[in-house]
Amino acid sequence: MIESNLQSLGLTHPVFLALSYLIVAVIAAWLVNSLIVLGPKNWAGKRNRQVLCFMLSNIRLPIMVSVVFIAISTILTLQFDLPDHFLLYANRTLTTINILIWGQFFYRASQFALKYQSSLQEDGSFIKPQTLPLLDNLSAVLIVLLIVYLLFLTWNINMTAWLASAGVIGIAVGFAARDTIANILSGVFIMADSPYKIGDYIIIDGADRGKVTQIGLRSTRILTRDDVEINIPNSVLANGKVVNQSSGRFVSMRMRANVSVSYESNIDLVREILLDIASKEPMVLKDPLPQVRFLGFGASGLDFSLRVWISDPEIRTRVLDAINVQIFKRFAEANIEIPYSKHDLYIKSMPEGLNITRPGEKEGA
Repeated sequence: MIESNLQSLGLTHPVFLALSYLIVAVIAAWLVNSLIVLGPKNWAGKRNRQVLCFMLSNIRLPIMVSVVFIAISTILTLQFDLPDHFLLYANRTLTTINILIWGQFFYRASQFALKYQSSLQEDGSFIKPQTLPLLDNLSAVLIVLLIVYLLFLTWNINMTAWLASAGVIGIAVGFAARDTIANILSGVFIMADSPYKIGDYIIIDGADRGKVTQIGLRSTRILTRDDVEINIPNSVLANGKVVNQSSGRFVSMRMRANVSVSYESNIDLVREILLDIASKEPMVLKDPLPQVRFLGFGASGLDFSLRVWISDPEIRTRVLDAINVQIFKRFAEANIEIPYSKHDLYIKSMPEGLNITRPGEKEGA
């Protein structure tokens, strides 16, 4: 129809036909853009579908460019008598630009979708603020690799040698950096599972205790109470026992102050004194209430445990110091003995002929 109309006007030159088809393509691209804006984009905006709205807003340019490029390729093929090699390189150039534009769209869309999903912080979701940098980089690498693969196909470049070289290099790097890879994979699982977070107090294998200051892909750093920073590989944490003292239903934690008293002590008075010490200590929380437990009969005395709640695991040693000082002072005032290890030696008989001199006596007296 377009060609017949141009012929009736006497505009039969290929350039006029090419411009006509190009104008039709631009109008078609504009119509597609308008339909996206008035249709699905408007619907997504009204229903607050942020990810879909973002994608529809950014997909308009790749679609419009694709429509125009298809028109240009068709015009070059049908309207002009061009050499085959020129048409081949022209089509490949147009396809390359199109791949780059679509690749940029998918990169921006993936970054936005991951960031939006991490902001929701849903329970059990792998996409969290802790794992967002890793997933951002991973998605970027995958999109770049896909773009490179499509560009190689477009320009008819043999990828066999490239893939073989990459495989050999990958195997060599894997053997050389297996410990680093193990730490990185462990870091990914730690970020996904979130057994601890920055600011938590953790105990590693019952030995090292400190506050988490940084969680990286390769290692985790904790700051001990001695103000010493320890850098621990993530593979050690992933395969070891980690106690998080800051987790649970509340930020506060419960601690114990254990003490033994002699068998002659009044256990009711012991319980009363321990509860009074806990109630007067300002660093001890009043809710939940402190508790005293009679644990059992020890080898040298009766074992009691004063259990109190504190607001932060960081002050555990300070609270324990204050409580132990008060226990020692109050038990001394109440004449409650704190037993300690004592050994009595009984001599049943002395060897014959052994002469023992008592103090104040002369030898042979």
